[in-house]
Amino acid sequence: MPPERPLTILCISSYEKGQEFLREAKKENCRVLLLTLEKLRNADWPSEAIDEMFYTPEDLPTPDIIRAVSFMARTQPIDRIVALDEFDMENVAALREHLRIPGMGLTTMRYFRDKLAMRGRAQESGIPVPEFVHVLNYENLKSFMARVKPPWLLKPRSQASGIGMKKIQEPAELWPWLDQLGDQQSFFLLEQFVSGDVYHVDSIVSERKVVFAEAHGYGKPPLEVSHQGGIFTSQTLSRASAESKALLKINRELIEALGFVRGVTHAEFLRAHEDGKIYFIEIAARVGGAYISDVIEAATGINLWREWARIEVAGGKTPYVLPDTRRDYAGVVISLARQDNPDTSAYNDPEIVLRIPKHHHAGFVLRSPKQQRITELLDSYARRFHQDFYATQPVPDKPSA
Repeated sequence: MPPERPLTILCISSYEKGQEFLREAKKENCRVLLLTLEKLRNADWPSEAIDEMFYTPEDLPTPDIIRAVSFMARTQPIDRIVALDEFDMENVAALREHLRIPGMGLTTMRYFRDKLAMRGRAQESGIPVPEFVHVLNYENLKSFMARVKPPWLLKPRSQASGIGMKKIQEPAELWPWLDQLGDQQSFFLLEQFVSGDVYHVDSIVSERKVVFAEAHGYGKPPLEVSHQGGIFTSQTLSRASAESKALLKINRELIEALGFVRGVTHAEFLRAHEDGKIYFIEIAARVGGAYISDVIEAATGINLWREWARIEVAGGKTPYVLPDTRRDYAGVVISLARQDNPDTSAYNDPEIVLRIPKHHHAGFVLRSPKQQRITELLDSYARRFHQDFYATQPVPDKPSA
């Protein structure tokens, strides 16, 4: 008998990320392929973990990507395809369906990419969501604005990090924006703006069961930071708190309702100031950005990229076992900086476990056995960052690598 060949996993990413996924897949004895953009050819990819790399120009249409990967498959089998970034999910789902490769297809993918689809499904399952309407029928829009008090958010159905969102205070403000959108209007929804505290829950899911989840609270809501400026912070919630338990419960219910089988998720929720109720905001089938994975690893020892790779390689055929976890607390503070390479040497608390190495940014990941210590440091650093580093810039209309 010929020797059994290694599992071949094709990773697709339009951004420089997922290095630990690639390393872990290679450690699991996979043949690892990476398809990325030509402009990222010389990015910091772990070449020792990648068997072969392929490159495409930016904005390559999905049919061309399908043809390119199909050509690649003539000379080597492909067993798994993984989108390392949210913006590659549609292409990867289309590839899986075209090549008949196991994994999330186009229908389920929409629940983790399309804000309209995920809200509709959550609402059908009894999970509270802010009032919303598809930007499609004008009479329905007028009825919505007459019934639901402003302000409202005009949101792209398939964007992230507040990109492309507009806050609408009255009906007269909406119509000029729709005129600008033209034929793109149906790719948006209009949603009631609910003031509240914003949280995220990051999970590992194996065979439809949430096997790991951590609840965190943002300082300022990310939408406020991206549109109005400010210091970004997030930290582990007290695991004994009622809000943490409530968030973990609604997160489990949501993942079950959306039919997620295996992998990692990053979900955002809001606790309304007005009624105290927790509302679902959005969910993605990916590792959270803004160094959230580093926060989780600092607090628990669990690296979401590595565990995601292990689950993908197993493919449900062998049981997934979560490694032992710590129960420390962690947080992150990040600011856009005036300086190209800001000097953070004056910040020397022993709780700093990572200094964020990014041009025109200052930031740290912190760890402590006590949640209160993390809160104190984040509050202190946010005030100091305003004086030492803080800068602001307009939110982009579309993402950039």
